[in-house]
Amino acid sequence: MKKKGAILIENVVFIILNILFLAVLILFLVKQGSGAIVLEQSYSKQIALLIDSAKPVMLLKIDMEKGKKLAEKNGIDFNDVVNINGNIVKVKLSEKGGYEYAFFNDIEATAYPDTDDKNGYIYVITITKKEIKNE
Repeated sequence: MKKKGAILIENVVFIILNILFLAVLILFLVKQGSGAIVLEQSYSKQIALLIDSAKPVMLLKIDMEKGKKLAEKNGIDFNDVVNINGNIVKVKLSEKGGYEYAFFNDIEATAYPDTDDKNGYIYVITITKKEIKNE
């Protein structure tokens, strides 16, 4: 015959383990929600959408203060945060990470970091007409 005290201890251990599991899960989600992954996705999609709506000979300035702080924290040079290759925008804020997003506008886009007295750290994106190469 089982004693009633054994059942109570089993239930208490089960509840404590469940609470610990949920706490670890919540901490993981909070860390991921405020980390590099979300900012990389956000910045790359915003930049791609801005480029899609841009016309040739435009200059776009994007405030990347949060991205600068996170890149510094993760040991990434601010010059390497935004890279535009062809029609793909890649934002990298962590060593392991990096998020790519494509734009559809048929233009040439380049990005470089700059500092602004009012806004702090910004990235400047220049939009030019794509040159047709004759072969």
